[in-house]
Amino acid sequence: MQSGNVTTPFGRRPITLALVRQQIAATEIKAGRSADKWKVFRHASEARKELGLQDRSLAVLNALLTFYPDNELRQDGQLIVFPSNAQLTLRAHGIAGATLRRHLALLVEAGLIVRKDSANGKRYARRDRSGEVESAFGFDLSPLLNRAEELAQIAQQVAADRAALRRAKEDLTICRRNARKLITAAIAEGADGDWDKIESVYVELVRRIPRSPSLSDLDDLLHDLKLLQEEILNTLDLQRKEEIDSTNDAHNERHIQNSHTESIYELEPSSRNEQDATRSQLSQVTSEPKKRFPLGVVLKACPQIADYGPGGTVAGWRDLMSAAVVVRSMLRVSPSAYEDACDVMGAENAAVTIACILERAEHINSAGGYLRDLTSKTRRGDFSLGPVLMALLRAHGQSSRKVG
Repeated sequence: MQSGNVTTPFGRRPITLALVRQQIAATEIKAGRSADKWKVFRHASEARKELGLQDRSLAVLNALLTFYPDNELRQDGQLIVFPSNAQLTLRAHGIAGATLRRHLALLVEAGLIVRKDSANGKRYARRDRSGEVESAFGFDLSPLLNRAEELAQIAQQVAADRAALRRAKEDLTICRRNARKLITAAIAEGADGDWDKIESVYVELVRRIPRSPSLSDLDDLLHDLKLLQEEILNTLDLQRKEEIDSTNDAHNERHIQNSHTESIYELEPSSRNEQDATRSQLSQVTSEPKKRFPLGVVLKACPQIADYGPGGTVAGWRDLMSAAVVVRSMLRVSPSAYEDACDVMGAENAAVTIACILERAEHINSAGGYLRDLTSKTRRGDFSLGPVLMALLRAHGQSSRKVG
């Protein structure tokens, strides 16, 4: 230990190892180093929360810096100031004595100044015959010079965090406004969908906004509000797709059989040859209507989905698809994953898949990843809903015979 660089506090003030390290570090400044004292002060002001300081602490630090005659803190300069408490009180805008002592202690604990106490605790300088300061006792400003770059980095990070917080608040306001107005428009114009449930989700998200939110709070809320906004747009887009599909179904009705009369086993390739044939035909059937299962079978296999339909019931395929959109958001499945499933499986079968995932949600780590995997298998011809529905029917005690 460099004992010549360490002085213990006068009176009853204790010494700690942290204070010892600060005193040693104050003497290990690189030769020729300098920094503008007011620039360092501004950086310390920006970083006050990270340093554990208060506004009064900065007022005291400002007062101490006024007793240093130059604007540049220099390694080869006399960095110890020695004002009395009375002088400090005047320059700190009349701060009370007890308050002054408390904030001086905070500055020492924060590592911005170091005490250099004399034998009797008085602050003074001893000068030589030429008038130059030979030794001084008071407050050493060396830590400010030693930590100038560190304080600048902290201040820069604080400014970046503040800007990020401001942007997050702006984004949250815009997303909140978009969701609110889209819900209002959908209700006013009678668009299909469980808008009461969607609105209740919106109200709950808005209720979660704290009075003084942190950046992480805003990021979480913004993520959830964006999911809700995408769900709203997806619901409105599904309605448009349903209108287009219903027009196409009417046009092609005489060319296809009613999908309700087909066995749920007809979607299952029964051999490797049939699977290969299915894969080879995928590019040819993308424009054909997707086959779907009888709604009654789906609801028997997946009874939980009905709780999320309009009014707590599912009376038709449109109700099932509206319920699937709500469940999709609840399971944190992204809109893009669900839209991809709709494109590959068909809107009805994608909704049925969501209903199946809901029944097995407690056994699935990531519903979104699971849906994407099933979509990829469907695209390759390796997946069908038939066995899944039959397994769920058996689990609920229903008959496993073919349904016509």
